[in-house]
Amino acid sequence: MTAEPASSTAANDYDASTSFVGEWGRFQQQLFLLLCLSVIPNGFSSMAIVFLADTPAHRCVVPARLNLTAAWRNSSIPLEEDGGRGGRGGPLVPSSCSRYKLEELLSFSHRGLLPGVDVNLSMVQKESCGDGWTYDRSVYTSTIVSEWDLVCDDSWKKPLTPSFYFCGVLTGSFVFGQLSDRYGRKLVMFVAIALQTVATFIQVFSPSWAVFCALFFVAGMGQISNYVAAFVLGTEILGPRVRTIFSTVGVCTFFAVGYMLLPLIAFLIRDWRMLLLSLTLPSCLCMPFWWFIPESPRWLLSQGRVAEAEKVIRNAAKKNKIEPPQVIFKSLQNEVQSEGRRAHNICDLLRTPNIRWMSITLWLVWNTLTIAYFALSLNTANLHGNSYFNCFLSAVVEIPAYIMSWVMFHWGSRRLSLFSTLMTGGLLLLVIQLIPGYLIYLAITLEMMGKFAVTLAFAIVYPYSAELYPTVLRNTAIGACSMASRVGSIISPFFTYLRSYSVSLPYILMGSLTVLSGLLSLLLPESHGMPLPDTIAGMQDFPGCCRKTPYNLTHTEEEENAAEGKT
Repeated sequence: MTAEPASSTAANDYDASTSFVGEWGRFQQQLFLLLCLSVIPNGFSSMAIVFLADTPAHRCVVPARLNLTAAWRNSSIPLEEDGGRGGRGGPLVPSSCSRYKLEELLSFSHRGLLPGVDVNLSMVQKESCGDGWTYDRSVYTSTIVSEWDLVCDDSWKKPLTPSFYFCGVLTGSFVFGQLSDRYGRKLVMFVAIALQTVATFIQVFSPSWAVFCALFFVAGMGQISNYVAAFVLGTEILGPRVRTIFSTVGVCTFFAVGYMLLPLIAFLIRDWRMLLLSLTLPSCLCMPFWWFIPESPRWLLSQGRVAEAEKVIRNAAKKNKIEPPQVIFKSLQNEVQSEGRRAHNICDLLRTPNIRWMSITLWLVWNTLTIAYFALSLNTANLHGNSYFNCFLSAVVEIPAYIMSWVMFHWGSRRLSLFSTLMTGGLLLLVIQLIPGYLIYLAITLEMMGKFAVTLAFAIVYPYSAELYPTVLRNTAIGACSMASRVGSIISPFFTYLRSYSVSLPYILMGSLTVLSGLLSLLLPESHGMPLPDTIAGMQDFPGCCRKTPYNLTHTEEEENAAEGKT
C-alpha cells in the first residue's frame, strides 16, 4: 500500500482543521456576496464595446456649399444591395462608402438635366467620401465609430479596438496572476479594481482613437485580474460544497447580471462618453469591500504565515459565533510550508511532463472557448432586430447555463460535462449555416442555444481548472489559462468581421474548433470528489504521462525536486 501524496494529505487536513467554522455561516455568506458583487463591473466592461463601437447607418456628406438642385442632391448617393444586419440580402439602400462624382453632378445640374430621366445614373462615376460622413442619430447620439469615422477604409479599426482590450487582458493574466501567488489574492484583487476604474474614467476624455485604445488596454489588464483573483479567493476560502456553488453559479451569474444591465443602461444613455462614465460607478462602490474581505488562509499557509491564517479563521469563527480550538493548523505547519516557501512562477507550469501536458491541453480548450464566447457575444449587434434586445437576450441565456453548470459540476463528471457541452455548442454552430436565409429567427435561436452551450462549458472549465492545479500555483495557473485564451479573444472580433465575406464562415470556424476542443478535453483527468491539491507533487496524472515508479513518498520528493529545477 502506497502512502497518500503529501499535498492530498495537506488538503484533507486543511478542510478538517477548518471544518469547525461550518460551511454557510455569516462569514461565508458575507464573503460569497461581496466577491460576487465585485464581479458585476466585469460584465459591464467586457461587453460595453458592443454599444461603444456600434456602427450607425451612415452615408457620404454632400457639402451644402455646392449649388446642386434638390433632385441631384437627393440622387447624389448611389444605391446598393443591403446585406442587412443578418447579412442575408435585402433591398437597395444608399451606399455607406461612396457617392457619385460631384463634378459630374454639378455639370448635370447646371445643364438642367434630371437624374434617371436625362441621365442614366449607372453611367456616372463614383468616388469615396472625401468630405466625411453623416450618421443616423436615431439610435445613438454618438459612438467611437461616429466620433472618429471608423468606417469604410478605416472600418478595420473597429474590430481592432476590442482586440486592444483583450491584449490588456492577456497581459494582466500574465502579470497579475504571478503577483497574486506572490503577494496575495486580496491585494492584487483591489489593485486591479482600482486600475480598471481609473483607466476607464480617463478613457472618457480620450481625444483620439489611439488614446482610447491605449487606455482600453490598461482597463483590460485590471478587468481580468480582478475576476481571477476574486474567483481564486472564494475557491480557496469557502468549503467544498459552497465552493462548487460559488465557482459556477455565483461569480458567473453576477457577471451575467452586469452583462444584462449593460443594454438597459446603454438604452438610456446613447452617448458613448457618458455611457463609459456611468460604468465606472459600480467599480468605485466595490473599493470599500477591502475592509470586509480577508486574505486566503490557504495562500497564507503556503507562504508559511500560519499565525495570519489562524487569525482569518478565528475571525470567521467569531462571525459565525463558534468557539475555535486553541491551535488550528498544527498538523499543517511542516507539510504546507515546505513547498509554499519556494518561489514559484509561470515556468513551473511547464516544468514536468505531467503539469506541462495538462497546461497545454487546458490552454487549447480555454482558447477555443474564448473565441466562441466573445465572437458570439460581440455578434449581437449584427443580428436581425434590435441591438439592445439581442444583447439582453445574449446575457439572459447565460443565467440558466450557469445554473445548469452547478448541477453538472455538483453531481456529474467534470471531464464528461466539459466534453458534452463543447460538442453540443460546436454542433449547433455548424448547423446554423444550413438554415435558409428566410428563417432568420430560427438561425438566431440556434445561435443563442450555441451561446448557451459555450457559456455552460466556460462556467465548467473555470472551477475544473482550479481543482486540477495546486494552491502554490493556482492563481498563476488560472491566470496562465486566461492569458492563453486571450489569443482567442484578441482575434474573436475578426471572426464577426468575416461576415462581410461570408455569413457562414464564422460559424463554420467556431463550430469546428469547438468540436475539436471537446474531443481534446477527454484527455484531462477527473477531479470530481478529489481534495484541492496544495503542492505540485500532489496533482493528478495526465493520461499521457505514465509514471515509471509508484506514486509513493520517494517519488513525490523526486517530482518536487524536478518542479524546483533541481538535479
